[in-house]
Amino acid sequence: MKNRQTILIFVALLLGIVVGDVCNLTLDTAKAADMAGYFAILTDIFLRMIKMIIAPLIFATLVAGLAGMGDTATVGRVGGKALGWFVFASTISLFLGLIFANMLQPGAALSMPLPDVGTATNLKTSSLNLKDFITHVFPKNIVEAMAGNEILQILIFALFFGIALSHVRNKGAATLAESIEGVVPVMLKVTDYVMRFAPLGVFGAVANAITTKGLGVLLVYGRFAGSFYLTLFVLWAVLIGAGYLVLGREVFRLVKFVRSPMLLGFATATSEAAYPRLMKRLEQFGVNERVVGFILPLGYSFNLDGSMIYTTFAALFVSQAYNIPLGLEQQVLMLLILMVSSKGIAGVPRASLVVVAAVLPMFNLPEAGILLILGIDHFLDMGRTATNVLGNAIATAVVAKWENAMVPVGAAASDVGEEEELAPAVAVASTTQP
Repeated sequence: MKNRQTILIFVALLLGIVVGDVCNLTLDTAKAADMAGYFAILTDIFLRMIKMIIAPLIFATLVAGLAGMGDTATVGRVGGKALGWFVFASTISLFLGLIFANMLQPGAALSMPLPDVGTATNLKTSSLNLKDFITHVFPKNIVEAMAGNEILQILIFALFFGIALSHVRNKGAATLAESIEGVVPVMLKVTDYVMRFAPLGVFGAVANAITTKGLGVLLVYGRFAGSFYLTLFVLWAVLIGAGYLVLGREVFRLVKFVRSPMLLGFATATSEAAYPRLMKRLEQFGVNERVVGFILPLGYSFNLDGSMIYTTFAALFVSQAYNIPLGLEQQVLMLLILMVSSKGIAGVPRASLVVVAAVLPMFNLPEAGILLILGIDHFLDMGRTATNVLGNAIATAVVAKWENAMVPVGAAASDVGEEEELAPAVAVASTTQP
């Protein structure tokens, strides 16, 4: 059945809401917490399996892509274009968050009293600064980096390894490059197996959140959530519009292609869950697999558009909630700080809150303000994760278009269903050099 996996994920999402609400209404607090813990087992198992494949998949695809590109100049050119697009998208995201947070004033009606000094948020913010971020990017142990799924560190090692492999001209290096390329379809087959558990992971995540928080929390913070999602939709329109300038009408076909990874990212609130499927769909769309293997890992570290817009929106929400106005200069300065501090944040739930909590004290805003939105952050994270997936899909396709690395695809590919999507990846244009 066409699109069966998408339908199963959506059904699991709705079923999770219904079951979670029933548990929340019929069970006492202790039993509801226990039941939520059982639901969380499904999500934990699924996310563990996802994390199991992330490191080898990123390493293999990135090294294979770099080795196939050849000279360092090509790598620098492609990477430079990608980073240029990332900076553009990040700047737009931050400014949209600033504009809509000031226009809609989602926190103005709360009028919260200032919390006691020393109120904690249980978020580790002291370690988040520019110095530590720059140092942390470079791995001291690649095995440790892979064990911790440190995407930036894996990317740095793969960058050195891939470039070196492309410059060593002997039989052993050629054999090694061919072997690493052979790892990619094997990992995609493993991904095929893992993704069959996606509906169970989605059900567990949603049922857990609703059982614990109840549907009422959505009504309490409806204005904030509604304002944020309106801002996200505007960002979607801007990103698709920018993509249209490069891709033309093909951008709409791209959005259709990536709706399944977007839905998976939305339901699980983690970009990691959508990464393998997004990579597969981009290749099916016609993007050269080497460009996908190089640009997409970069995007997962530097192009989190949904997370960027959220950091601005959340920080100004706290400012409004506590009646601590920020001037235009302060808000622009906050944008610049968020631009730097948010780079490299992991695509996992709550990572954006860590960034926001770290920036708030710099502008004399109470760190405890994060607690105001912590209760519904999971539902906000769903939206910003789906936006991250869309932003990275457009960025990858745009860079591929600039590099003439788009592979013509037949009409049948545009209508590919979920069964084909879960099949092993076809190595499209493996001989095409961007």
